[in-house]
Parts: sequence; C-alpha cells; structure tokens
Amino acid sequence: MRIILRSRTKSIFALLIALFLLSACSEPKQEIHKYSYFTFGTIIQLTIAGVEKELADEAAAELDTKFADMHNDWHAWQPSPVMTLNQQLAKGETATVDEKLLPLLLKAKAFTDISSDTFNPAIGHLLFMWGYQKDEQPIEPPAQLKIDEYLNNIPDLSKLKIDGNQVSSSDNNIQFDLGGFAKGYGIDRAIDHLKSKGITNAIVNAGGDLKVIGQQTDRPWRIGIRHPRKTGSVIGLLDVNDGESVFTSGDYERYFIYEDRRYHHILDPRTGLPATDLTSVTIITEDAALADAAATALFVAGLKDWEKVATQMGINKVMLIDKHGQLYMTAAMQPRMQLVEKDQDIVISRTISDENR
Repeated sequence: MRIILRSRTKSIFALLIALFLLSACSEPKQEIHKYSYFTFGTIIQLTIAGVEKELADEAAAELDTKFADMHNDWHAWQPSPVMTLNQQLAKGETATVDEKLLPLLLKAKAFTDISSDTFNPAIGHLLFMWGYQKDEQPIEPPAQLKIDEYLNNIPDLSKLKIDGNQVSSSDNNIQFDLGGFAKGYGIDRAIDHLKSKGITNAIVNAGGDLKVIGQQTDRPWRIGIRHPRKTGSVIGLLDVNDGESVFTSGDYERYFIYEDRRYHHILDPRTGLPATDLTSVTIITEDAALADAAATALFVAGLKDWEKVATQMGINKVMLIDKHGQLYMTAAMQPRMQLVEKDQDIVISRTISDENR
C-alpha cells in the first residue's frame, strides 16, 4: 500500500516529528546516583535522581560529614554531649547544652507527652540494664530484682526543665538515649540539606526507615515493607509521595532468644519489659522524627491503645501486625498498601480521622 500525504498534512506531520525530536533532545536522561554510609548503627542508603554527578557527589560527601557529626553528638554510651548531659543530670546539676542537641531534647519532651508515656527517651538506665547500650548483642534478660528497682524509679520527663540552653531536672533518674527518634531527626536534616543544594528527587533510607522528596525519574519511589516472620520477604509494597516518611518498628530488628523465649529491644517504659502484643508497626507521615517515635510508641501501646496514641500523635496512616499474624490498618493506610498476600485478612480501623495531617 502506498500512502500519499497532501502538502498540508505533510507539513503537520513534519512539524510533529520535529517537535518530538526536539523534546527528546531537550530532556536529558535522568541520572541515578547511589551512596552508602554506616551510622546510627545501620546502613544508610542515599539515592539522588535527576542531577549531574558532580552535584550529587558534593551533596553526598557533605552528608557523610553531617551523619558522622550527628552520630558522635547523640551517642548515649560513648563520649558525647548526650553522655555529658546524663552525667550532669544524675548529679542534680544544671547543664548547658549546645544548639545541636537542644532541638532533640525539646522533641523528646513533646513526643513523650503526646504518646501517653508509651515513648520515653529518658530510659537509658533500662536500656543499659537490658544490654542494648553496647555494640554486642545481649544474651539474657536482667534479673527481676533490677526490673523492680527500675519500676520504683521510672524517669519522669515532665520534671525536666529547659530554660533557653539550660537544662536541669529534679529527677536524677533521667538518662537520655535518643535512639528512638534520632535516626528520624537525622533523616529530616539530611533531606533539608539536599533541598538546600537544589536537589528535588532523592530518598534517604536508613535500614528500611526512610524519607523521600520528588520521585525516582518518571515514577514514585516504591518500597517494600518487611515481613516480620519471613526472612527476606515483604508483606506489602507502597509508593511514597513527595515529602513523606515511612518508618517501621519490629521485634525482629534486635532480639535474642533465652530459654526458648524471644526478647526484643522495644521496651515498654511502664513495665520495664519488651512489649508483647505486636510484631511490626509501620507509619507514614511527613515528619521523620515523629514517624520514628510514633512507630515505637504504637508498638508499645499495643492492640488496646494504639488508636488512641496514634490520634494523640497526629498519625492517620498506620499498619500493625500482631503476634498471631493479624493485620490492622487505618482507613487512610489501606489504599496505600499493596499487600503481597492478596487473601490476607485485614481489620480496618475507622476511629482515626482520614484527613491528611
């Protein structure tokens, strides 16, 4: 078959071809740049899209320094401003804290208050007692006598006074361990730094806890949510939107088996023991520090109180998995999560407002 184009049709066809070629030439291929760091006790993976390699390399090198500084400044059991503060509080002294630590202390108080004490970053003594303030994995739980001693002296962050950069407390049991949300706070700062460099498409992923800006070239950033009982498997997939953070707390992250019982690192500040109801909690919200703290708080709150605590913390996208494998979701989370096991039974909570927070 021979196709004959009239002159006007030929002109339009030629114009469309020219526009297509011009568009193809003017839209450079989106580059992907990947970097890795080890800090906060985990591997942090940085992926930057859509900028030249020189800019990505420069931003990544600067973040390497920033992550190292944050790790050193916020460490709870090695020489650091946090350790110095803890020593002064234990002696009943007033401490002068620098501008890098002060915002975390303010968030620590706020998160504890809105979580009904299911999140308490002042339980350094308890974490030390359980063996989680060291690099080696603990091998047995502390004696009940030590737990009872802690329960008689649970640190009360309402007694912490912050006046400018002066910090004091009438409770000398307060010993900060900021690990429950420092990673999230650090990711927030990392994303802020990338944006200040003009980078608008990136993901900062710290061992599965992450925050994104923009998207990965022509599609959203897609991640998998780890299955708490199937090693190497995911229970669901979700696309992460610009500015969102996704954080998961699970009893599989740090744990040991003693006399056929699993003991994990997510401790209930109210009992001194590992929380028992759940195996995994996943949170989606914009503030990574809040997401980090809320994932822990809801894990501790358990099936009885997680909805109340989520509402208090302003979280409306939540997925929980209990110790029997039952899934619970908020109505706002359900359309976001693409479950791998299609026949999975889900309990949908409609007591939490669906409006975006």
